[in-house]
Amino acid sequence: MQRRTILKQLTVATLLAASGLSLNAYAEDTIKVGILHSLTGTMAISETALKDVALMTIDEINANGGVLGKKLQAVVVDPASSEPLFAEKARELLGQEKVAVVFGNWTSASRKAVLPVFKELNGLLFYPVQYEGEELERNVFYTGAAPNQQAIPAVEYLLSEDGGGAKRFVLLGTDYVYPRTTNKILRAFLNSKGITDENIMEVYTPFGHSDYQTIIADIKRFAAGGPTAVVSTINGDSNVPFYKELGNAGLKATDVPVVAFSVGEEELRGVDTKPLVGHLAAWNYFQSLDNPTNEAFISKWKAYAKARNLPKADSVVTNDPMEATYIGINLWKQAVEQAGSTDVDKVIEAIGGQSFAAPDGFTIKMDETNHHLHKPVFIGEIRDDGQFDVVWKTDGPIRAQPWSPYLPGNDKKPDTAPAK
Repeated sequence: MQRRTILKQLTVATLLAASGLSLNAYAEDTIKVGILHSLTGTMAISETALKDVALMTIDEINANGGVLGKKLQAVVVDPASSEPLFAEKARELLGQEKVAVVFGNWTSASRKAVLPVFKELNGLLFYPVQYEGEELERNVFYTGAAPNQQAIPAVEYLLSEDGGGAKRFVLLGTDYVYPRTTNKILRAFLNSKGITDENIMEVYTPFGHSDYQTIIADIKRFAAGGPTAVVSTINGDSNVPFYKELGNAGLKATDVPVVAFSVGEEELRGVDTKPLVGHLAAWNYFQSLDNPTNEAFISKWKAYAKARNLPKADSVVTNDPMEATYIGINLWKQAVEQAGSTDVDKVIEAIGGQSFAAPDGFTIKMDETNHHLHKPVFIGEIRDDGQFDVVWKTDGPIRAQPWSPYLPGNDKKPDTAPAK
């Protein structure tokens, strides 16, 4: 076996030498990039599409000449919805595969798990999902929403007359970092608006939870005390049984509206959405946005899904984290070309101020100092076809505020990523 391996290596080396290339020269013709997303486990329902859209974007870049005249080579790993495995796979990508950058993660728990690895090995991570803020890492660029770009505007809408004028709130989430920290921020925000703790119900369920019958019955009883809205930070495949039970219980949007921060078009593909019409989601992008850039993005995605024979290719959809992935990869490409190098320190220096014409219809910019995108905010109502009608939006992109002003002591938090 050892002799066969040696002969195989010699054969490859001989062929490369005959074409005037060495093994090292061949490797130098490509740039490795890591894709770190769960393809199995409870988060696969959300993350698989991000892996696929990342591969589509990489193919598009390669078809247009690559980066610095080199082709991108995707290295895909599956951390299987496990935080320890996320850290292990991140170390594999950076330490063994020597990737120039990693695009990945979904949950804040998984992001927190990989941070020590990226800091130790000076890697570069693009994180594409909305999160709780309270973080500003030199080695991370956050292309999803900070709380002031999603959670706070959504609750302000629910408090408004147009949003139903809620006086009571149910904060319902999966039991991990993002929901708990976001709800801590929202509770403080609601208190500042005169909503007392007695009018706030807070409930958490584990990943993969599937029995929401009792919880929804409790919500119905709580809602008897006045106009009530539910803020959902449920993540992963638990959204399917939650929305099914919501429909079974006849809890309509006109009675108790639910606004979700982690449910978009992809998650609703597995749900009968007819009973959910009118319930809400807050994002920075919806597939239903009508503009030429979005039309082109959707067309590219549908063509890619069909060409690659992806599961249910005839019904694929786009969503917010997919758009954030697409933006992030293109911003990294632009920064590398400006820096003339994939060196992490040089790329970090070059990314601030980079802009990109995004499918949301705006030119999106990476902030010069705080590693977050300036993004528009949209609140959409679920339609019976699983798409969203926008009922509220900002006039344009707004700057991320990673540190919530509603938490004590945050007036002293930095707004600039730490230097090396």
